[in-house]
Amino acid sequence: MSDQMDKIFVEVREERSRQDLKFGIQRHPNGTSEKFKPLADAARNATRAAEVNGQQSWATIMREEFWEALSERDRAKLRAELIQVIAVGVAWVECLDETD
Repeated sequence: MSDQMDKIFVEVREERSRQDLKFGIQRHPNGTSEKFKPLADAARNATRAAEVNGQQSWATIMREEFWEALSERDRAKLRAELIQVIAVGVAWVECLDETD
């Protein structure tokens, strides 16, 4: 793991601590639903089209991962999708940090 990624994960841990202090331990329903599948499919298609057209952006990639997570009802698959959302977020922050 790079020093940059270590720094980002420290910031994420600090933010999680702030959330726990502010809200306490939170336990909410997932709120995912198959009704989001059309949005996930549209986001996936938009990401592919952007890639083909040379117009890929972090926003299109994140939108795809976000909607895929929200459309997933299976617990293990949802967990995998959320890891992908987090990983894209970390990659995006790394890119922002590189351009400072």
